[in-house]
Amino acid sequence: MGLFDDLSRFLENRLEEFLRNNPHLELEALLEQLREQEEDTLKLIADLQLQEKRSQEEILSTAQEIQRWHIRVQKAKNAAREDLAAAALEREAALLREGNQRWGHMQGLKERINQSQELLRKIQQRRQEVQAKAAVAQTAHAKAQTHQRLETNGWSNQTSSYSGGFDDLEDKFRRWETQDELDQIKRNLGK
Repeated sequence: MGLFDDLSRFLENRLEEFLRNNPHLELEALLEQLREQEEDTLKLIADLQLQEKRSQEEILSTAQEIQRWHIRVQKAKNAAREDLAAAALEREAALLREGNQRWGHMQGLKERINQSQELLRKIQQRRQEVQAKAAVAQTAHAKAQTHQRLETNGWSNQTSSYSGGFDDLEDKFRRWETQDELDQIKRNLGK
């Protein structure tokens, strides 16, 4: 396992080094992570909203049950059936506790939805910032590559244009140097 851990660390280090040397790619990787986080957050919000809707339906159903048992309590009291009235009152109280718990659960869901929506806004804002930086980095990278190509092409063009024989300047210098040598020889002979 040590060999695999070493290899894994080596590959991670090489990837980090590569991304540091290519910042536009690092920004692209960050953008991809932000896109995934945005997708996950949107799914979470949709799931929480679905849970909230179910919770609201359960609360409504419980409220209807409470109302039904409240009417039964009144009927039993009016009929002087205290045994049924007491049992119905206990059922009504149990349903009220259940309704309160469901209400609290729904409030918790609403809070999580708000937090998730705030997180989504932050992710989207961060994504816009990174997209702007990525565009700048991509432009800078493209300019650097173009500049490097121009320098490389300019350098290779210079060597290729002068390596294929004499150009005009070379020809002029050779004539001048030859004439200068002839003049020097004539002066030496004249002494």
